[in-house]
This record gives sequence, structure tokens and C-alpha cells, in this order.
Amino acid sequence: MLHLLWSLVVGFVVGLLARMLVPGADQMGFLSTSLLGIGGSVVGGGIARLVNRPEAGAPFHPAGVLGSIIGAILLLFVGRDDALGRRRGVR
Repeated sequence: MLHLLWSLVVGFVVGLLARMLVPGADQMGFLSTSLLGIGGSVVGGGIARLVNRPEAGAPFHPAGVLGSIIGAILLLFVGRDDALGRRRGVR
């Protein structure tokens, strides 16, 4: 249970940092920001795995906070409508 709580707290901090570094307004609450940070950790770990293989027997790649923030920033860009070529507003 403590692991889940810790993941939410660290995910929230990573998500907040990523949202601060990317310009523009994102309407996200606590849970969405936490999930963004946790997803960023998964994406950052995947990118780090492509660059450098983890030690033998390690279940995941410890990409660290920097890799998690980079992954969360990538998720923010992919998730935006403007990045996909779609615009909001009246047609």
C-alpha cells in the first residue's frame, strides 16, 4: 500500500515539473497530473532501456527523475490537440 502512495506522490511531483516546463495551459487535476508523472516514468524508462540496458536481473531501468520528466513532457506533447493537428473551437 505504501508503494502505491509513494508512486502517486512522486508521480504528482514529476507531473507538476513537466507541466511547469511545457508552455501553455493544461486543465489537469491531482489524479491526472499524478498519472502523467507515472506514465512519464514508464516512457522515460523505456527510452533509457533503448539507450542503455539495465543490469542483469533488474526488473526495470532506473531512469531517474530526469528521465521521468522527459517522458512526461513527451506525453504532454503527444496528448495535446495542437500537436496532433486538431484545433479546438468553433468550426
